[in-house]
Amino acid sequence: MTQDFSWLRRGVVEIFPQPTDSESEIESLEKRLTITDRPLRVKLGIDPTGADIHLGHSIPVRKLRAFQDAGHTAVLIIGDFTARIGDPTGKSEVRRQLTEEDVAKNAQTYLDQVRPILDFDTPGRLEVRYNSEWLSKLDLGKILELLSTMTVGQMLAKEGFAERYKKENPIFLHEFLYPLMQGYDSVAIEADVELGGTDQKFNIAVGRDLQRHFGQKPQYGLLLPILIGLDGVQKMSKSLGNYVGLSEHPTQKYQKLQQVPDHLLKDYFTLLTDLPLEKLPDNPRDRQKLLAQEIVKQYHGEQAVKDIEAGDVPEFSLAVVQFPAKLAYILNVSGLCKSSGEGRRKIQEGGVRLDGDRITDVDTTFADKSELHGRVLQLGKNKFVRLIP
Repeated sequence: MTQDFSWLRRGVVEIFPQPTDSESEIESLEKRLTITDRPLRVKLGIDPTGADIHLGHSIPVRKLRAFQDAGHTAVLIIGDFTARIGDPTGKSEVRRQLTEEDVAKNAQTYLDQVRPILDFDTPGRLEVRYNSEWLSKLDLGKILELLSTMTVGQMLAKEGFAERYKKENPIFLHEFLYPLMQGYDSVAIEADVELGGTDQKFNIAVGRDLQRHFGQKPQYGLLLPILIGLDGVQKMSKSLGNYVGLSEHPTQKYQKLQQVPDHLLKDYFTLLTDLPLEKLPDNPRDRQKLLAQEIVKQYHGEQAVKDIEAGDVPEFSLAVVQFPAKLAYILNVSGLCKSSGEGRRKIQEGGVRLDGDRITDVDTTFADKSELHGRVLQLGKNKFVRLIP
């Protein structure tokens, strides 16, 4: 009986390797899923190099959930060791190396943010692993063995390295270790499938080579597209301001998602929802609203959508504030904090966000109310106000 693998193929750019006439001994992933007598181990690695995740990061996590729902084991690898190097893919210069404390703090926020997506409760459906478990134990002999599996020429073929080498931008030796370490993760957890963005093909292929070197059956690679941001041009990125953060308040998510450009709506529905594409509304405005409703419901529940659409969003008028004004003072007069001192303390603790962006500078000051009009000020997870003139 032929299985329906529409869940597997939805939004996927490439699955490799695929069988060809000259390589008939290679089976497809679909066939492997059909004939396997055990749950496949499906790997997704995330490096906690920052505190927040946006909807673009959620795409491979959602595919990981699809594998869970099909009965397979998701292996979510928190790259607490590799994050201290930072993936050099697509970078024109060396990344800042993080401390262990930075990585540990970021890792916890990542897990909190992906919890609404993955099945954390069904026994056998999820393993959360930290790659320091095995990478921190590699001695020089094992590292030399890993290095001997690749040539400098192969490494320079990696996207980013070749460009940096051509421009004579520095490439540090520890950066060459990153693909090998990510690949060794696949060996350590005996991955059958690895998920990643289209920019991860090189790293996933290294994992296949290392598995073969260590006598394992090489994993399949499943590549997913990079999400274009709200500007409709560049990839979603916090630094570009064209993102929707998973930790943002539902009201902020709802408002932002109704600004998705018409030409991207199909991609957003394909990659970020399970809704059948053939049943989407014809009118772009209705599509935007449906997209906002569906994604807010995924992360916050149906009641959050009802509250937003009923207008149950607290508002605070900035007319009572004399500008320039410090954020700590605004937290006080808006009722989010009992005093400006508490406001300063909450900012220092990282519990204050403006439009989903965490504010950590206690001296943050706004010159005029026009800088805050329409924005959502949030304290913790449940206290928020929309700032109005």
